[in-house]
Amino acid sequence: MIHRAARIEDWLHEKREKFARRRGHLPVVIPYTGYGTPERVRILCRVLLSKPVKAGARTKRRIAARDASIRGWRSFTSVPVNDVTVTIDIGGKAHRVQADRGGVVDTVMQVNLEPGWHTAHLHTEASGAVEAPVFVVSPDVRRGIISDVDDTVMVTTLPRPLLAAWNTFVLDEHARVPTPGMAVLLDRLADATPGSPVIYLSTGAWNVAPTLSRFLSRNLYPAGALLLTDWGPTHDRLFRSGREHKRDNLRRLAQEFPEMKWILVGDDGQHDEAIYSEFQKDFPDSVAAVAIRRLSPSEAVLAGRRPKDAAEAKPDSLWVYGPDGASLAEQLAELGLIEDPGLPGPADPVVPPE
Repeated sequence: MIHRAARIEDWLHEKREKFARRRGHLPVVIPYTGYGTPERVRILCRVLLSKPVKAGARTKRRIAARDASIRGWRSFTSVPVNDVTVTIDIGGKAHRVQADRGGVVDTVMQVNLEPGWHTAHLHTEASGAVEAPVFVVSPDVRRGIISDVDDTVMVTTLPRPLLAAWNTFVLDEHARVPTPGMAVLLDRLADATPGSPVIYLSTGAWNVAPTLSRFLSRNLYPAGALLLTDWGPTHDRLFRSGREHKRDNLRRLAQEFPEMKWILVGDDGQHDEAIYSEFQKDFPDSVAAVAIRRLSPSEAVLAGRRPKDAAEAKPDSLWVYGPDGASLAEQLAELGLIEDPGLPGPADPVVPPE
């Protein structure tokens, strides 16, 4: 039995889609970064209706100005298309798949690819092809990074309801603030194991994926796949569970890369500690370390948690806590997961005094 809220949402999407098509809007494919192994890759994208853009210098300038100041609410007014087939071409193979209720395509293709970055070409019958980057992980790589987004790499003030709504629906994307030191931390973790996959796992909606991708690139975070969710009702419940979304994807990654040890990065403002602890219990051989960013006392209070909770002991020696990326990097260096910048390395030989 489909939940009543889901039926209402489907009815609303159908009405909005018909109205948009009457205005001449056409399906466009929004590509997301994928990942995989030399034998199979996970491809992600979303199909939306968009007004056709006419060529011309004035139009291009207007689009550039619009894209330079994008408000979060715009990404939530787009119309998803769920009755369209997307063709995926990668590695000389083609795959056709149907978008889901929210216009999202999340599928696995059997391939034969070399490790490294590749490009998948995605299109519908009514849209031109777009390119989606796909990172293929070498079988020799044994360490990867999984990071939360909200209040971990980006200071969003979540889960404070009023400020969260302001940041999501109103605030200019260029006003979003990166968490101090986190870009450097994730970059050092990625450099410590060449070819390691980077996964950004968040309870955020697919609507904000383009905004998040631009934010991560602009603030020099390492390139990686975004694993987001689709807000709204499902077939059996009124709201999707963010916790289940994270749990499911963590389990999936552990099964897709059984030899991989993950460094899990999150914060203590929502449920990352409980989710990561549960994952470590279920897959102890899949965890190299857990790095938790502690919220400040004011952030903790506004997040609905007492500041003194931050003084709790570490679950075990693989867990590190700190207020920013620099503090976490120092502790991860002590675990041998990244090079200590204070110690000489191969590129920094010790020079004897004259």
